[in-house]
Amino acid sequence: MMNSGTDDYYRSYQGTYFSEYLAHKEKQDSKINCIIFLFILTLLIAILGISKPIFANTRHIEDVKLAQDTEKIYLQQNFETNIKNKYAGSYVSFPTKGVAHIKKVKYINQKPIKINIVELNTNVNPYLKIQPQIASSKLNSKSSVRKIAQKQGAVIAINGGFFKPQTGVPLGALMINGEVLTGPIYNRVGIAIFEENNKTYFKMDNIAFDIKAYTKDTSIQIDNINQPRMLSTHTLLYTPIWGAKSPYAPKNGYNVLVSGNIIKKISANPIEIGQNDFVISAPKSVVTKIAKNNNYLSVEINIPDNIKGARHIIGAGPYLVKDSQIYVDYKTQKLQAISGKNPRSAVGYKNDGTFIIVTIDGREKDSVGMTLYELAKLMKNIGCEYAMNFDGGSSSAMYIKGKIVNSAINYEGIAVSNALTISEIYPDDYQLSSLNSDSVKL
Repeated sequence: MMNSGTDDYYRSYQGTYFSEYLAHKEKQDSKINCIIFLFILTLLIAILGISKPIFANTRHIEDVKLAQDTEKIYLQQNFETNIKNKYAGSYVSFPTKGVAHIKKVKYINQKPIKINIVELNTNVNPYLKIQPQIASSKLNSKSSVRKIAQKQGAVIAINGGFFKPQTGVPLGALMINGEVLTGPIYNRVGIAIFEENNKTYFKMDNIAFDIKAYTKDTSIQIDNINQPRMLSTHTLLYTPIWGAKSPYAPKNGYNVLVSGNIIKKISANPIEIGQNDFVISAPKSVVTKIAKNNNYLSVEINIPDNIKGARHIIGAGPYLVKDSQIYVDYKTQKLQAISGKNPRSAVGYKNDGTFIIVTIDGREKDSVGMTLYELAKLMKNIGCEYAMNFDGGSSSAMYIKGKIVNSAINYEGIAVSNALTISEIYPDDYQLSSLNSDSVKL
């Protein structure tokens, strides 16, 4: 390409013509001037046409961000106003964004009952994560609600489902981050927690898992996973999270160790469960059926359609509220033993993203506890469309930002096997954007 200031340019036809043309005004053609003017005008319009959408898009992004920030402020202010109005006369605090803690005293038959309520809304604060946690890396362990919460960095926690006091093994359905840890008992109710597109929503229903073992040419129904044996006729599955060893086999039955989908050992005694192993504990007739075909065995756990896609599940029972109506099915769920006045723990939700946890103090002079029906009435009155009972009695404990806020036994509550925790988890890009670069030194 020739530069306009070079001799080569001026010796060219174009250079000579335009140099003379621009130097002598009388030689200029009005039509050519017009063409040049139109060309320059067209170029300017094109430049403006490109730059305007860029600036407009930038402004649009800024406007959207401002609108989102304004909406978040409105939602938080509206949340706090609604809570204060709803619980007028009670002690109300806000431990973190989108979370309210309410302390109140209710009288039934002129007897006092101390109540702690936490209401939170994941639409107001989408960084709230609700999930169950176990006490340790194995099921046969226990810890206080405070320690479980602090281990997870949780803001809020409440004791979870039932468990076997001697060992700490949860008695009921438990799934964490899509991994089934334990199966349901008596088809009891559980709450399923879904996380989708930065939204959290809930579903409460009776829980049942379909578990099958497959050989090359047959299948066997498995009755439960990682649960204590209830009947000698049951076929049970034990995975590494159960503990170091399986239980003893049932009377006249066997334990079958499977590693890499190959049967490695059969014994009536407890068998060590390696990280990649599982054990099927079953009557002799079942073991004979599954062990005769090339020693190949696989297991499949299917989640029913009513809760398929859930990230977490925790079971307990009974129901307290169903479809906005009081519904206490403790007889169907075989929970008659807990029907008296006791300390209580419960959870519930509304379909607008509101999640509610409650503890009731009991067995003391200034708080007599509640029956399941009284608890159901309370959960309905505070707005729950669905609600269920958690383990209660001496297990009941509510943790908020470092403290147990209810009158739990020994100020801590007894050691439990699992808890439901609420953490505030921000994505990395959010945390980085909140840093003031002027104050950061590398």
